[in-house]
Order: sequence, then structure tokens, then C-alpha cells
Amino acid sequence: MKNFTVGPVQSHECVKVIGAEDVPYFRTAEFSAVMYENEHLIKEFANAPENSRVVFITGSGTASMEAVVMNCFSLDDLVMVINGGSFGHRFVELCELHSIPFIEIKMPMGIPVTQDDLKKHYREGVTGFIVNMHETSTGVLYDMDMIGGFCKEHNLFLVVDAISAFLADEFNMKAIGADIMISGSQKALACPPGISLVVLSPKAIDRVNSTKVKCMYFDLCNALKNGERGQTPFTPAVGTLLQINARLKEIKKNGGAEFEIKRTQELAQDFRDRIKDLPFEIVSLSLSNAVTPIHPINASAYDIFLMLKDKYDIWVCPNGGEMADKVFRVGHIGNLTKDDNTVLINALKDMQKRNLL
Repeated sequence: MKNFTVGPVQSHECVKVIGAEDVPYFRTAEFSAVMYENEHLIKEFANAPENSRVVFITGSGTASMEAVVMNCFSLDDLVMVINGGSFGHRFVELCELHSIPFIEIKMPMGIPVTQDDLKKHYREGVTGFIVNMHETSTGVLYDMDMIGGFCKEHNLFLVVDAISAFLADEFNMKAIGADIMISGSQKALACPPGISLVVLSPKAIDRVNSTKVKCMYFDLCNALKNGERGQTPFTPAVGTLLQINARLKEIKKNGGAEFEIKRTQELAQDFRDRIKDLPFEIVSLSLSNAVTPIHPINASAYDIFLMLKDKYDIWVCPNGGEMADKVFRVGHIGNLTKDDNTVLINALKDMQKRNLL
């Protein structure tokens, strides 16, 4: 089965080998050393500001999204939230759930936010800004330089969900002025799901340390304190953290984040160049390297997903809700090659030949 989804993705051999081993005990100096190294490499690849910290949470990306909302914002804040799809909407839901005052910037499918959109929604009293750098449900990649500049101009606390963008698209936390970056194990890190992570700038650390959170598991202050000794407050997904360590070291050996981003970009461009003669439209006006969102002109997107899965042993990403029949997505992260692209292209051309597209 070829996996062209955007998570979980195909893992590299160094990750799979660890997955076959017994999980070791973790309250040891040896495991703490692994966690220190994980933190160091994540900060390096994210271009985090000096004295930033990383918290590892055993939970999906949504766990870290919720932890950040709970620990970084309160009733005294007013937060601008970009909602351009399923994951932007999830931040809207989290703000509603935790009674965080917010301004929703609702964007049509496939349309990136502009400076005019930001200016139109801004008002006095805004203190924070939340954005999914790459809205994975629609494939839109937002202009982080523009958003970062806007937040600097208005002194806004900037939270960037880079769950599917980290290591797939260029990201410089320090240059953008992001206070928080969120990512997860099952995207470009190409490890099993189960670990999400939060990179906190010194400003974010101060904010977290001054916040009283009515939650034990998502208390980032407690997580930071335990991180000082290379540990987590509660039992983490130990095996996945060891796999993350192997994958980070592999990326470092291959040339760092720049190499991984370039590799992903080349895979994405190769695929996009080779579908130009197929009856498809790419729906986003601003594309991430991580995924290509495709609208089939003459067929159901969900039917294509099912046929690829059942007849050709290929996974792509379906969509839900109103986009189920309109858009499917092809991922370019994980252990994929241009030869794998050829397998998918040949399957799509065969479907076209059989009048299924």
C-alpha cells in the first residue's frame, strides 16, 4: 500500500526499526539525554529564538492546540483566529469551549488571507493571533511573513500551528516573531501518531508560568518544569519519542531542515507537473509543499479516494463534510520518492483510460 496521505505517513527505516523493539523504561538519565537532544534539534529546525523551550505532549496535534489555548489566553484577551478550513475552525471551537474572546476571520476554501483581511478584522483591544500556517484541509499556505509583520505592528501574541508545515515549508520562528509553534509526530517527522509538541519563545514561557490552568494533564508550566530534567510529568509515548530522536538525527545528517524542505518541494512539484493533462483543478491559490488539494472536474473526489484504495492499493486523503465529493488531497511528506509519484500517476491515468475520471 502506497501512502500519499498527510498523516500518518510512510516512515523511514530508522523509525521502523525502533518500532519493532520493546519500549524501555524512561525515568533514566539515558532517556533524559534523548529528550534534551529532541528539544535541541526541534529548536534548531524551527529557528526558535534563544532560550526557547519545547514541550512534548502525548496526544495528537489537537492536544497541543488545546493546551496552548488554555495556557496562553484568558478572558482578558481578544484573539484573532483565521478559519480557512477544518483546522482553523478547530481553533474557533477551542476558543468557544474555553470562553476566550475571539474575532473569526472566515476565509473561502482555497483562498489565502490578505493584509486587507487582517486590517478589516482588527480592532482595539486585540491581544493575540492564531493561525494554522498550512490549512491542511484545503491545502492553503498562509503568508507568515505578512502575518508576522502584522502581529509585530500591533504587539500581538502569535500562535502558529505548523503541524503539517514544519519541515515541509520554510519556517523561521524568530524572524516571523512567533511566540508559539505547534507540530506533531505523524507529519513530516514521519513517525507514528501520538506525540505533539509546542515550541515556546521566552515571552511564551513567561506567559505560561504566570497562568493558573484548571487542568492537570495540559498544564504547560508543569511540563516545562519537568522538561528541565529531560522528562515529562506523566508517562509519555516513549517509543514514539525515541523514533522522533532517530528521525531528527537523520534529518540533521542529511543536511537539516533546508534539505528536508527542498526534498519535499521537489516531490510536490514533480507530482503537480505530471497531473497537468488530467481532468483536475488544483484548488488552492497558495500551496504548501506538504499536500496538493485536487478538485476532479468530472468525478466525485470521494469515489476517487475509494477506487485508489480498493483497486490500486494507494491511499490519498479524502475530505469530509461539504468538501467530501469536491476535493481529495495528495500528500508529499514522509518516505516518498518520485518513483512513488509514478505509481500514483499511472493509477490515475489508468482510471482516466477506463472513463472513471
